[in-house]
Amino acid sequence: MSRRLDGGEPRAQVPASPASEREHGANGRISLDEARDLWLHASDDELKQLAGDVRARYHDPKHATYMVMRIINYTNVCVAQCDYCAFYVLPNRPGGYVLTREDVFAKIDDLLEVGGDLVGFNGGFNPKLPLDYYCDLFSSVRERYGERVEFYALTIAEFVFLADRAGLSYADAAARLRDAGVHWITGGGSEILTEDFRRRHAKWKYTVRDYFEAQRAIVESGMKTTATMVIGFDETLDERLEHLQRTRDFQDETGGLFSFLCWTYKPYGTAFGGTEISAREYRRHIALSRIFLDNVKHMRTSVLTQNEDAFQALDYGADDFDLPIEDEVTQKAGARIDLDLESLLEVPRSLGYTVAYRRAERPAALTA
Repeated sequence: MSRRLDGGEPRAQVPASPASEREHGANGRISLDEARDLWLHASDDELKQLAGDVRARYHDPKHATYMVMRIINYTNVCVAQCDYCAFYVLPNRPGGYVLTREDVFAKIDDLLEVGGDLVGFNGGFNPKLPLDYYCDLFSSVRERYGERVEFYALTIAEFVFLADRAGLSYADAAARLRDAGVHWITGGGSEILTEDFRRRHAKWKYTVRDYFEAQRAIVESGMKTTATMVIGFDETLDERLEHLQRTRDFQDETGGLFSFLCWTYKPYGTAFGGTEISAREYRRHIALSRIFLDNVKHMRTSVLTQNEDAFQALDYGADDFDLPIEDEVTQKAGARIDLDLESLLEVPRSLGYTVAYRRAERPAALTA
C-alpha cells in the first residue's frame, strides 16, 4: 500500500450517479468493505453528499460551532520516544522543563483575555511527576477558575502512564482525577489505533487494548472523553479503517464519545520525517469518518494542522472546530498558529456557514 491514499478515481463499472446507488451512508451503517470501496472509488462530490447526509442527522447543514482554546504543555520531559514527535526531551537532558502552577495560571489568564475558555493539558510520560502532582494541579485550576474555564486534563495515553506508575487500576486512577475536579480526559495519544502502527512508531506507548480499557474506565467514572485520530504517517488504508472500526465499536458499547477529531501529522524536526498529506486527502478522510462513525455526534476539523484549509472540511461532514492560541507539541513539528481569530472565522462564513461559540459541557454525572 502506498503512503498516499488520496483515491477518488472511479472504476469503469461505477454508476454515473453513484450516490444514488450507495445509500448506506445516508440511511444506514456502512461496513468496512463499503468504506474501503468509497475511499478507493467515490468521487469527492459523492463523499461530500454522503457525509452531508449523516451530518444532517445531528446538525443544521449550514451551521457550525467552535471554541477558542489553549493547549498547555505542562512538561516536555517524556520517555515514550515516539519517532513522530519533535517535542519531547528525555529525563535529565538539557531543555527539559515542568511548568509551575503560576506559569499555568498565567497561560489561562491570557486565554480568558482573548475570549477563550477551554484548556487542554498535554505533556508526556514524565517519570518524575506522580499522580499527586496532577491532582494538585487540576484541583487548583478548578478552585481558582470554577466554571469560567473548562479543561481537558491529560490524554488517554498520559492517563495510562500515570495509572501504571501509581500502581492503580484505571478505575481508581480515574476516581482520583475526578475527585480533583477533572471533567474531561480526551482521546489524545491514539494516533493510529493498531498494534502494528504502535510497534513501528511508539512501542513504549502501551497497547490498543490498554488504550480502550483506560477509556472505558474514564467513561464509567462519569467523566467525558473524545475520540481522536492522526493521519499522514505511513499508515495503510486498512489501518485507518481498523482505527475507525474500533472507535465505532467502542461508541456502540459505551456511548461515551462526545466527538471525533482528526488532524494531520506534521513531520518537521521529527525522527520519522516524511511529508505532509494534501488538504484534499484530509477532507476525504473527514468525509469517510463522518459516514462511518454514524454514532458520534460531533465531527471536528483541525485548524491547528490545516489552518484555513480546515474549514473546507465543513463541506465534508465536519460541524465543529477549535481556534488554538498555543500548542507547543505541534508547533515544534511545524504547525502554524494564526492569532487573528476574527479573520479565521470569516473563512467559514465566506463558505456560507453561520458559526456560534460553544462551551465544553459539564458531564451530567458530575453536576451537583
